[in-house]
Amino acid sequence: MSRAIPLNSDNSNYRLMSMCASMDRRTLLKRLAILPLLPGLWSGFPTQPKSALPSKRLPRVRPSDPSWPSAASWEKLKQQVGGQLTPVQFPLAACATSLDDATCQDVLKNLQNPYYIGDQPGLTQTLGWVNAWVTKPSVYAVAARNAQDIAAAVNFARDHRLRLVVKGGGHSYLGTSNAPDSLLIWTRHMNDITMHSEFIPQGCTGVHKSEPAVTLGAGAIWIQAYDAVTTKGGRYVQGGGCTTVGVAGLIQSGGFGSFSKHYGLAAAGLLEAEVVTADGQIRIANACQNPDLFWALKGGGGGSFGVVSKVTLRVRELPELFGAAVITVKASSDASYRRLVRQFVSFYREQLLNDHWGEQAHIRPDNSLEIRMVFQGLDREQVTKLWQPFLDWIGRSPQDYSHKDAPLFVTIPARNLWDVDYMKQHLPQVFTSDSRAGAPPGNVWWEGDGGQVGQVLHAYESQWLPASLLKDDSHERFADALFASSRHWEVELHFNKGLAGAPEDAITAARDTATNPAVLDAFALAIIAGGEQHAYPGIRGHEPDVARAQKRAAAIHQAMEELRKVSPRPGSYVSESNFFEPSWQESYWGANYERLQRVKAKYDPDGLFFVHHGVGSENWSADGFTPLAER
Repeated sequence: MSRAIPLNSDNSNYRLMSMCASMDRRTLLKRLAILPLLPGLWSGFPTQPKSALPSKRLPRVRPSDPSWPSAASWEKLKQQVGGQLTPVQFPLAACATSLDDATCQDVLKNLQNPYYIGDQPGLTQTLGWVNAWVTKPSVYAVAARNAQDIAAAVNFARDHRLRLVVKGGGHSYLGTSNAPDSLLIWTRHMNDITMHSEFIPQGCTGVHKSEPAVTLGAGAIWIQAYDAVTTKGGRYVQGGGCTTVGVAGLIQSGGFGSFSKHYGLAAAGLLEAEVVTADGQIRIANACQNPDLFWALKGGGGGSFGVVSKVTLRVRELPELFGAAVITVKASSDASYRRLVRQFVSFYREQLLNDHWGEQAHIRPDNSLEIRMVFQGLDREQVTKLWQPFLDWIGRSPQDYSHKDAPLFVTIPARNLWDVDYMKQHLPQVFTSDSRAGAPPGNVWWEGDGGQVGQVLHAYESQWLPASLLKDDSHERFADALFASSRHWEVELHFNKGLAGAPEDAITAARDTATNPAVLDAFALAIIAGGEQHAYPGIRGHEPDVARAQKRAAAIHQAMEELRKVSPRPGSYVSESNFFEPSWQESYWGANYERLQRVKAKYDPDGLFFVHHGVGSENWSADGFTPLAER
């Protein structure tokens, strides 16, 4: 991607000093008043926008540096946060010397449990990415209880030039919720939930009508949100599909759940946020107060603009039924598989490209097509009738196609989808439970999400697929690209992570978020990825398989290149994307990136908040410690 040609900093400073010397104070102030507008004057150039150079960007300090805070300074912070400052332990350190140690064995066992991982400030859900990053503990963590604790930590990090990390759910594939030599703001225990029958954002009385809403602490995870809103409240809040994903992080990244094709982006449901900005101020961000920050928090990426302490989300009506369709078909040859993929693409565009359907289809190298889709607003009879033509087409060629298992169509009362007791009784195979002694019974995760727990990624690429690929003159070419891609690696189509086919109100609301506008016309997010579980460098017998990872990464890239032949610049989703994404600004945010940079410059001019491939991160070294000269 092209970049803006920067002004020569030495010459520009000289010109500014000369100007100051040659005019009176009033004239100078008038001239300086236009400076905040200057970024907009460059917006017509077809270049990569670049954030304004912060005035006080200085290198961050590490424990080995003389300017690292003294013990007395840390003790003062501890008192400010009510004793909630602790050194961070690294559980995997128990395995560094002996795998036979009982503590090590306990850690390795618990790495299969996302709730154990989430309860450790020194661990993250993903343990790393080969040749990219590995999970590392911070030096200290503030186990925040409220916005005041967060503000104290923010002020301390700013004043002492510390690398700051924020973690709630800790689900970042890109490693943004951990960093060595840092101070961690850990919001895990800020999980209070309050339901509102009538909510008006602060300062919006007379502007916004009241509506049902839910306020959630930054450490809440989605199973807790669904339990309160749906199981107990009989309503719906658009959130994430994985039960252990953090609420605040998902909202800031845009956010998709199983039923996003109907309800829209999770970020579009944000009504108000409480957020601590780099100056240590606790701010309310909504459509009436700090509206620019409010917009940036709706999909501009977590950890770039401030530390969110709570969010209030729109609550919606709940349909009568949710359901699932599970079909796995195996083709006997490459030629028959190509025909099967073409048939499915045609069937999808004719019958499934609407707000009833979400979740996934997997196109696999072994010539099998696995469909695991969910639906809302339909009953089992309607769904069976809808799928029958596709099943009949398969049945007419028994020599070419076979079912692994009988097609399954199931419905449940929508209120019970996250009702742990109900699901364990009626569909016991779908949830896995936290087996630790004394664990709350609501600590569950979907069986299909188990592969993410304690994973090390080898490669992960994604791209949104525009609905134009489904047109009469394109859909067969797209199906053939899927087939060609599957020769290299499995392709996952996540239909709920694109808004083509969604109701107009969902698309309109998504348009008012920072998420790449490419999502508005995408019918699916294609994900091609691979990894291994419970691996970590330096743990004998558990080291990542680097050679295998490199080979897989090459195959995954080749697979995605087949899709890029038919859709070369579609954009991708920041939370599920390539660590090495070359044009990440455009890919994640498209035309919204320049506006996001202006928000960043206003609320965090010195770059206190840094995450990999976050807004403004191009001004820092890869580890976030060293400011880079203007390029």
